[in-house]
Parts: sequence; structure tokens; C-alpha cells
Amino acid sequence: MMFDIIIRGDQVVTPHGTGAWDLCIKGETIAAVMHPDQFSNLQSNRVVDARGKLVIPGGIDPHIHSLWHIPAIEKGGEIKLTDGPDIVSRAAVHGGTTSLLDFATWTHGQTIEEAVNIRKQDWAQKCYTDYGYHIMLQGAIPHNLYPQIAEVIQEGYPSIKIFTTDITPSRKGRKITHGHIWEIFKVLKKEGGIAAIHAEDDEIVMHMYDVLDREGRTGFENLAEVHNSMSEDLSFRRIIRLAELTEGTPLYMMHVSAETGVAAIETSRKRGFPVYGETLHQYLMFTHEHYKLPNGQIYHTYPSLKETSDQDALWKGQLNGSISTIATDEICCNLSTKTQGKRVDDTTGGNAGCEPRVSVMYTEMIVKRGYSPSKFVDLISTNAAKLMGLYPKKGALAVGSDADIAVLDPAEKRVVTASRLHETDYTPWEGYEAAAWPVLTVLRGKIMMENGEFFGDVKDGKLLKRKVAEDIRSRPII
Repeated sequence: MMFDIIIRGDQVVTPHGTGAWDLCIKGETIAAVMHPDQFSNLQSNRVVDARGKLVIPGGIDPHIHSLWHIPAIEKGGEIKLTDGPDIVSRAAVHGGTTSLLDFATWTHGQTIEEAVNIRKQDWAQKCYTDYGYHIMLQGAIPHNLYPQIAEVIQEGYPSIKIFTTDITPSRKGRKITHGHIWEIFKVLKKEGGIAAIHAEDDEIVMHMYDVLDREGRTGFENLAEVHNSMSEDLSFRRIIRLAELTEGTPLYMMHVSAETGVAAIETSRKRGFPVYGETLHQYLMFTHEHYKLPNGQIYHTYPSLKETSDQDALWKGQLNGSISTIATDEICCNLSTKTQGKRVDDTTGGNAGCEPRVSVMYTEMIVKRGYSPSKFVDLISTNAAKLMGLYPKKGALAVGSDADIAVLDPAEKRVVTASRLHETDYTPWEGYEAAAWPVLTVLRGKIMMENGEFFGDVKDGKLLKRKVAEDIRSRPII
């Protein structure tokens, strides 16, 4: 048999553990996973020696925002869009990530199908990685939308984004009331969906905006007082309890930032409910003290950064199962846009973090905390694939899986600098010492990046239709 590529590695992370394996690629998929040297070099068009390096499934970032609206600071000012999928996905490939999940945002006056079609136009033939969409709902939900939710789940978009808060006073219209959330949960439970929740207590958040305004403490360095741990506690427990009472609707709790959120997830999981937590590498690496640094806005996303004790809980949550994935909440814009807001109510959220995510987490997990390679891969790839209905097509080095592969080289230690990244003109990780860096990224059998040289075509990315497995939806299986 003739293969297109054989990757020979001695630290290859498969679903059955880490070891010495040869990955044999034919077309877009992995055709064989063999003990070393079962096939000769003559049986492949290309042989890659990855010994001494870590060979993993391509990273999956389950939470990004491309071409996302950034509101104008002043009334009547310019509304900006963040960078498009061409920029974000190129950076992702350089960082060892091969799949991205963004959002198709429904607004009043349109159908969900129209929202999806608009997003398809934004992404089709404009992306270097594979990609998919969560469906984002907002505001008051008209009764005729519920059948559309059922339809879009069946069409391959099973994750439905829900806000329990407007986030800031200027963003009115995002919050969905709990009565409407209850109705959405009924549809999700019946049709095979999963709720992707931005959970903050809207009354507490808006109250704290009023308090800080009254006290004259409106600088963004006070964001942690507005988007606080109590808000996360109250909102998580309320939304989780609602899901439990709606026949155990599966939940994907986005951007968990506080110890209280981790505890709420853990409590429900112990009762056997399918609740899963996502955190961001921002929350793991930065605290609200970073707001006080020059251009401190660069570290912020919503909800706010918290305390070191919250970071400790997020790390512990990865080990007990209450945190399943590490995402970015990617917002790719330049430094001037990221820092244009100076107040608690106008600071730009999100981060340009897609490219360094895999390397930073490798450093923090494997090198600094002694995680196994399998645990690392679970958190940056495999679990997202399972929860979002992509596994084992994505997130696994196994026969029949897409040949999405990243090779990390511990000899390629790197100090992270914006000048060496491929996203924008700043990075919150400036000066961070990464213990390894990707030297090879493969998407469905095509070498997209090798030793820093880029070979991708903007038409390479394909839209991913998804279906969440029933065992994921019925109990906390991961």
C-alpha cells in the first residue's frame, strides 16, 4: 500500500495513550496507526521524522468570534468589525489549531436559516482551518422560533448560545429571560442539542455598574467588582438547576472564570447531570491585578478576570472534570481598538489568543504541572470534539479520523512576541516563555505549516456539521 505521508513519532498521543507510532495518511484521513517501521519509507510519498517531538491531534478552539461587532465608544461613532476568518485561521494553523467554532447570530426580523446563511458567506472559501458555528440567540424569543431551533439542530448545528445578561448597559438586547430559556431547553433536550451558556446574574451586574458610577469609580480596572464571583455563583446555580429540572438538559458553561462557577458545575455533575465547563487561558494566566498594568485592557474578556484563588479552582477543575475545555473567546483586533474603552462599561472583551493557546497550555500543563500528554490533548482538542459533536472525526489520532495533526517541538522554545505571531499588533502573552512550539500542522492530510513556512490556501477550510453523541448528553461522561 502506498501512503501520502507517514509521520514517525515516539510520543504520539492516541486515544489509547502515548507511545511510539507511525501515522500513515492516505488522502484526508489516517489510514493506519502502526508500530514503528512496519512500512518502509518507500511506501510513502513523504516521511516526516517527528521523534523527540510531541505528535497530537490538531487543536480545536471551541469559542471564537470572527468579524464580530465592536460597539462605538461614542454615540454615533464608528462600529468596527474584528478581523475575519482568514486572519484568525492563519494564526490558528501556525499555533497548531485546525478547527474553530464561531457563532451564527440570530437577530429579530430574520430566521435562523438566514442567520446561518449570512455566516456561511462570511466564512466560505475564506478560512484556512475547518470551522463550524454555534447558533447565538438573543433577546425576547418569538414563539415561532422554537421549531426553527429544532430544525437547525437537525441540520448539524446542535449548540445554542444563550446569554443570561446584557453584559454592559450599552448592549441591551442580548439577555434571554429564564422563561424563554426554559422553552429553549425543552427543545434542546428533545432534539439532541446542547446549551452554550454565558451565565452572569444580570441584576447584580447592572446594580454594580450603578454603584461604581455613583461612587465615581468607573475605570476599567474595577471590572472585577461588576462581573464578580457572586454573580457567577447565582447565575450558574440558577441556570444549572433549570436545566436539571428540564429533564437534565445538557449544558456547556462558557468561559468559567470563578471558583464559584467551578463549584456549581461540580455539584451538578456529582448528581449525574451532563454539565461541562469551558475556561479560557486568560483566566488561567491573568488576574484582575493585570488591569493595573499599562494597556491593562489587553488582558480583559467578559466576565472579568478574578483572583488567584479562582485560578487555583480552575486548574483543580481540570483534574476533577468540572473544566473540560480551554478556549480563547477570540477577538482579533488591533491594540488601539482593544484599548479604546477606558471605563467598566465600554471595555472591549475577548483576546487575540488563538495562536499561542496550544503552546502556552503545553507549557503550563505538561512542563509546569506534570499533566500527562493525554490530559493536555483532552483539554485543547479531544474534549471539545466530543462535546461539540465532532469526535472521532476530529480530536483523535485514530484510523478513519481526519488527518488533523500538530507536532510540537520542545527544542523550539520561544519567547512569545507580537512580532512573531500572525494575528495582530499586540499579544497579552508578550514575553511569555513557551517550552515548545508547533513545527508542523496538517489539516485533513495537507501540510499547512512546516517549520514556520505556510502552505495553506484560503479555500482549504470546510464547514463542519455536527451531532452530539447521546452519552455526552445524558450524563457527565467526560
